[in-house]
Amino acid sequence: MACMSRVVQRGSMFAARIRKQEWMCSFAGLSVRYHSTKTAPHARRMEYQDAICTLNTLQTNASALEQVRRERGLPQLQLQAMRGFLERTGLTVEELDHLNIIHVTGTKGKGSTCAFTEYILRSYGFRTGFYSSPHLVQVRERIRINGQPIGKELFTKYFWQVYGRLDETKDAHGGTMPAYFRFLTILAFHVFLQEKVDLAVIEVGIGGAYDCTNIIRRPWVCGISSLGIDHTQILGDTIEKIAWQKGGIFKPGVPAFTVKQQENAMTVLKDRAKEMKCPLWVCPELEEYRTDLGGPLRLGLAGLHQHSNASLALQLSHTWLQKRCLSEKSCSSTDTENTAGVLQATSFKLSPIMVKGLADTEWPGRNQTLRHGAVTYFLDGAHTMRSMQACVQWFRETAAQHERKARGTVARVLLFNATGERDSSAMLKLLVPCHFDFAVFCPNITEAIASSNADQQNFNVSVENMLTRCLDNEGSWRLHHRKGDNNNDPQLLIGDTLPLVPEKKADTLVFPCILSALQWITQGRDSVLADASKRVLAVKPSVTAKAAPLCAAAEIHVLITGSLHLVGGALRHLDPAASK
Repeated sequence: MACMSRVVQRGSMFAARIRKQEWMCSFAGLSVRYHSTKTAPHARRMEYQDAICTLNTLQTNASALEQVRRERGLPQLQLQAMRGFLERTGLTVEELDHLNIIHVTGTKGKGSTCAFTEYILRSYGFRTGFYSSPHLVQVRERIRINGQPIGKELFTKYFWQVYGRLDETKDAHGGTMPAYFRFLTILAFHVFLQEKVDLAVIEVGIGGAYDCTNIIRRPWVCGISSLGIDHTQILGDTIEKIAWQKGGIFKPGVPAFTVKQQENAMTVLKDRAKEMKCPLWVCPELEEYRTDLGGPLRLGLAGLHQHSNASLALQLSHTWLQKRCLSEKSCSSTDTENTAGVLQATSFKLSPIMVKGLADTEWPGRNQTLRHGAVTYFLDGAHTMRSMQACVQWFRETAAQHERKARGTVARVLLFNATGERDSSAMLKLLVPCHFDFAVFCPNITEAIASSNADQQNFNVSVENMLTRCLDNEGSWRLHHRKGDNNNDPQLLIGDTLPLVPEKKADTLVFPCILSALQWITQGRDSVLADASKRVLAVKPSVTAKAAPLCAAAEIHVLITGSLHLVGGALRHLDPAASK
């Protein structure tokens, strides 16, 4: 957890600030001391971890976030501020026009849509840039060149270039520095321009209209994936308000595509497109595209919900290719003069490159399956009601396929966490029909001991709030099972203070970090987690005894969901190569 790095003096420009807090708690019989350390900016040409620690100082702490929420009455000022920060780094919004941008927003599937789009265009031989969020394991995953996260040396080099220019000019601007996401967005633009990409696929952070990526003036094409309810404190609490925000990425004369939406949302998008004089098309079903295969398209990303994302990606990449390679008159489905309303986009025959691109696309943490011997992990960062519904459908189908091949009993375990304002109780209710033997909860903390991994530090939420949320989630799960089950005697499980009631359908446990949860779930049967470099925290005998069904099962199936940050923390332990 702790980020400990050298402090190098460079005049008065980079002052070292360290703030350290310790939290003591006892969960699932584990006594843990948390360390939360903020480290100040360091001199240029430092190591990667020094750059990440300095980046983390730009995170907004929990109390300051409340102030930001109160100040959202004038959201237009956010884009003005973003332009100001951009100019302080020596960039202009006009320069961004040279990136030939594909701008994508949505509630569910926007990242997958971007991944499909980027892979298709890269397969045509173009040098691609891809900016997405959040990262799973390392921050540099957010900024990709030709599908790969930029290297540590490259990230460090460009980080200090951008940070140095902002730091040098902050005194003349009231000491202001951009927040974490704003900084990374500026850094991505800088990297893509310096690395001379042919195009940049830019995923919106939150919303659209006032998202800091929306300083883009002239994208080549825009896309909106499936809309739903999320980030209500920022975007509004109705689908109409959210659609208005998402439609804010429309630009005059720039073709835009959307998947099929709820009627009210589509009406708002239509009005926004008319207001912006932006031609808007609805994507056809994936099955309508023609190929030489003679059978259904194969997608590299699992789940039926990926079909609409793939169709959107096909329209985005096809339109970009037409603008790049063909005369505009040959583009019948993207006639930018037509702004009368929403039109139905036409399907087309897919080239072999497109077919292969859809099949080979990878996007970790979304409907991902990892098999480690007797343990199979099903990872999906679903964190909204609609995405959780899709996750449940995918898990039930995929897990059933694996169970049919098992050579004995299979134990099912849920590892869950949810953050922010999301209705975790409602999401957990959707997971009940999956019939888990255990429901395990932990915060998005990779491990409860000091580590050099700064990429996954989060100062936006206090440790107390994270742990309280886990207990609330555990309580919600037990409530979903409580009806008609009043015969169990309570047992002390967490520390010596909180009585937990074992349920007939799924026993519940709360752990202080992701590593301790995974170690208990797998019971030494995953050689990756059993690595000698990973410290095993001792638990109470009563907690160890609860694991008997896991030890007896021929296989263990683990669904990890509720948060992309949780999935990323798990992947850090399950896929060591991702941390290198």
